[in-house]
Amino acid sequence: MSKKYYNVGKLVNTHGLRGEVKILPQTDFADSRFAPGSKLSLQHPDNGQSLVVEVVSAKEHKGMYIVKLKGYNDINEVEKYKGWVLKIAEDELEDLEDGEYYYHEIIGCKVVTEDGEELGNISDILRPGANDVWVVDMPKKKQLLLPIIDEVLLKVDVANKTVTVRLLEGLI
Repeated sequence: MSKKYYNVGKLVNTHGLRGEVKILPQTDFADSRFAPGSKLSLQHPDNGQSLVVEVVSAKEHKGMYIVKLKGYNDINEVEKYKGWVLKIAEDELEDLEDGEYYYHEIIGCKVVTEDGEELGNISDILRPGANDVWVVDMPKKKQLLLPIIDEVLLKVDVANKTVTVRLLEGLI
């Protein structure tokens, strides 16, 4: 049986001449994922090609992480990996508190109102600032941007891939 992998970042560019790379984090656990000694799977986004890399050092810089990978000491050695994604195996996922969810658990969930009206499915999660916003693809309508606040989010049933919400005035 093959392992399931989950994105933790995307290698978006090189940094300097000594083989450092810029990583756009796609995880709430960036500090532990990019900690020295961490092993990650670097995977091509299209063809499935992959290799295991080890983090030597990392520092946050303007919403990105500047990461030095073990064995890569020159810009020419890392340039070919631009656009590749960094992933972890399912058994390396961190335990979450009650009321916290991984992106892969939320994306694809059906959204229904407290009255039972089906709105659509969650297609993306945005992080603009104070709270997350879930993007709901509604059939034959524009997308609904659903702020994830206590007044709106009533129940998340990950097992049945269903989210129950209360629509505040002006959301649709």
